[in-house]
Amino acid sequence: MNRQQAVFLASLLLTFSSLVGILHFIDRKLIAAGYDFRNIILIGLPENPPKKSGRVTMVDIQAIQATVVDTLKNIKLEDYKSVEIPGFGTYNLADVATSPAFIFTATIVVATAFYSKVLHTGRTKPLNPNAWQEYPLEKKIVVSPNTAIYRFTLPHKQDVLGLPVGQHISVSAEINGKDVVRSYTPISNDDDRGHFDLLIKSYEKGNISRLIGQLKLGETIRVKGPKGNFQYAPGLADHISMIAGGTGITPMIQIIRAALRNPFDKTTVTLIYANVNEEDILLKDDLEELLDVHELKFKILYVLNNPPPGWKGGVGFVTKEHIKEHLPNPATTNSKLLICGPPPMVGAMKKNLEELKYPAPRTVSKLVDQVFVF
Repeated sequence: MNRQQAVFLASLLLTFSSLVGILHFIDRKLIAAGYDFRNIILIGLPENPPKKSGRVTMVDIQAIQATVVDTLKNIKLEDYKSVEIPGFGTYNLADVATSPAFIFTATIVVATAFYSKVLHTGRTKPLNPNAWQEYPLEKKIVVSPNTAIYRFTLPHKQDVLGLPVGQHISVSAEINGKDVVRSYTPISNDDDRGHFDLLIKSYEKGNISRLIGQLKLGETIRVKGPKGNFQYAPGLADHISMIAGGTGITPMIQIIRAALRNPFDKTTVTLIYANVNEEDILLKDDLEELLDVHELKFKILYVLNNPPPGWKGGVGFVTKEHIKEHLPNPATTNSKLLICGPPPMVGAMKKNLEELKYPAPRTVSKLVDQVFVF
């Protein structure tokens, strides 16, 4: 947790505690005066009412209104000008409750609660693991000659995809009379409403990637999910190590964001990210921003096959020396090692781990594994 987050959290907790304390105090005063708001639905009704037909008449409503007005009239402001709050001292609650700072802070707290409960809850999650859903292409953002971010529209602007962190979706299309399916991890998350983003590198001989690269705005893809055996949660490990190559960064960025944005998550993360050229480093601006904000929890080693002059990162392929220096052994520490990238890179990493006597990944990785291959 950085300093700004700590200050914000402390001020929020103080304001919330003050509001709760004031409300409890007022509640006790009202109960002592004979006004128990827990029974407010009974105000204006006798304790042992005669049996009626169940129909509420205008007379009943007027009686309730009159009782509520009388209750409010009997609340005296003087009762709250010198209030002893245990552990805090004596306060003038009337002045506190009407001060601009308190009103402003209370408004922020109420607005935050409203946003979290009403707006941020969103609508239904349209993603379905058992049925294909179609989503139209809304926007295409080119990030390199053969790679782009494709934004697809969800049914409603308040919808979220509903994908657990670390899992992926299946994308299907009919190509040459056959159904072809590929897996992709969105780089957006459930804070992004009304759409989801896929970072895809199109290959000349690719199937789904080439088809998506040729999509026109408004054309659709078929999606099913969530899929996958990995699901991140705080406390999964003290440290998460990552080795990614090319578009293998997509599941990693999801997990990195989830671990870093939660101030109560103490997980630290180290990423080794391999590419051919410097311009091939995908989402570099996002990664650097995360690095700047969370420098105590997040580390990156970039490795390039063709580094530019003056390059300070790794050179060539990811070696066992890189792994040994930057990534702790999951066999001797409370850590996990995640790997995602092209098959040749994944094969080379497995060999490196074997030589280092790191745990060997299974053919199909499970969440409990110390080394997980996407």
